[in-house]
Amino acid sequence: MDVMPLLLLVAGSAAVAAAGRRVPVPVPLLLVAVGLVVSYVPGVPDYTLDPHIVLPLLLPPLLYTAATDSSYLDLRAQARPVALLSVGYVLFATFVVGCAAYLIVPGLPLTAALVLGAVVAPPDAVAATAVARRVGLPSRITTILQGESLVNDATAITAFKVALAAAVGEGATWAGGIGEFLIAAVGGVGVGLVLMVPLHWLRTHLTEALLQNTLSLLIPFVAYAVAEQVHASGVLAVVVVALYLGHRAWEVDFATRLQEEAVWKMVAFVLESAVFALIGLQLPVVLKGLGEYEGADAAWYALAVFLVVAVARFVWVYPATFLPRLSARVRAREGELSWKGPFVIGWAGMRGVVSLAIAFSIPLTVHGGEPFPERNLILFLTFTTVIGTLVVQGVSLPPLIRLLKFPAHDVQAETLAEANAQAQASRVAELRLDELLADERNALPAPLADRLRMVLERRRNAVWERLGQVNPVTGETVDDTYRRLSREMISAEREVFVRLRDGRYIDDEMLRTLLRRLDLEEAAAYRETT
Repeated sequence: MDVMPLLLLVAGSAAVAAAGRRVPVPVPLLLVAVGLVVSYVPGVPDYTLDPHIVLPLLLPPLLYTAATDSSYLDLRAQARPVALLSVGYVLFATFVVGCAAYLIVPGLPLTAALVLGAVVAPPDAVAATAVARRVGLPSRITTILQGESLVNDATAITAFKVALAAAVGEGATWAGGIGEFLIAAVGGVGVGLVLMVPLHWLRTHLTEALLQNTLSLLIPFVAYAVAEQVHASGVLAVVVVALYLGHRAWEVDFATRLQEEAVWKMVAFVLESAVFALIGLQLPVVLKGLGEYEGADAAWYALAVFLVVAVARFVWVYPATFLPRLSARVRAREGELSWKGPFVIGWAGMRGVVSLAIAFSIPLTVHGGEPFPERNLILFLTFTTVIGTLVVQGVSLPPLIRLLKFPAHDVQAETLAEANAQAQASRVAELRLDELLADERNALPAPLADRLRMVLERRRNAVWERLGQVNPVTGETVDDTYRRLSREMISAEREVFVRLRDGRYIDDEMLRTLLRRLDLEEAAAYRETT
């Protein structure tokens, strides 16, 4: 097995993604563009998307990391709009795009057109998360987009299976399709509910962070594989497990959390970079089988399908947003709502690698050995829709959000809420410390007891200091100055330890022990506060 193409893909996409952080172009778009260019460089191997690799091996970890970073409580609060988008919109888009393609493309059977509709229906989880992180959307909109992208793949895959069965002559019916969807959805959620508690128990009872993080890397694949084995939705199983584990992550020890955060950031970075690069690299594969269509016709079909996809989302989003608000109870619970939020949600419908992977899973032939009708054209239209949404919507979304001028985050109010929460926690911790020190089994010399109290007071005061005045010379808060001086002291200690190692006064094993201790102290001093 030649691993060089895989190494080139990972290394190249990571390098482009790293460079993209220094330019104003969105990283996903830059990766796609570089993939498009590189795909025609002589000697570059063919990177044909294999659905048997993308769906079970790439999709689970990407869904898992997106779901663990999401808020279960926020998603529960936005359950109605998330459900309307992840289920209702996907089915609506499947029907609308399928019917439009049937009318636009001469000779395209309705069943094959509905296959195309199901393929391009779901906005992509990776694209939505990447855009939301970059542009700083309001939290409610971000939650809705993330929630939609976590669940909609399950709806689209089920709709695709039903449409595909009809296209290849397996006699699928609407009733059968609804039944299959319910089985997949209920089964996927059920598998997730069954797995989440024992998996969390394992995470909290393994004693080594290394073992805990090995388990963490296996969890999305296990959940997906178990669900698919019983013909349920692997997507929903992964999402349910990830939301539960993310919600209960505070019960895992600190070493695991620190290591797990770093591990999953690396995994997400590598996979997201490779996924967007793979999209661009599909161009030669897609064009290779398009020969029977003239360039002008293919371009017109691509433009028409893209426009239908973009317009259909607005046609669904606005009624789905405002019709429920005819209820006085809904209006009272959700407050005032402007047109801006639904407009951004309507425009943030980027498609991605899942659509391409599903399209590549279309069989070459139907029953009787006949070629699948217009398979190459469906691949081409899927590819152009993915590229079109990433380019047009991905590029225009950040300036659109700036133009709409959403209310900025109230940093002062958020800091005040954080300070109040820290103050309450510190009071409880101080009472617990007094209770423990009153027991003679916990006797400590006064300096050490005072040190515990000093650390607690430092945590309590640090957030309040951010609300205070800054140094007129440096512009730093007291907390910033403390952190900087602490870092200088730790850096001086680190240089001494290295010098002692180089002089053979201590060995490398002792150096690693001492440096790890300093690293933990520096992490504590510079813990994230914003």
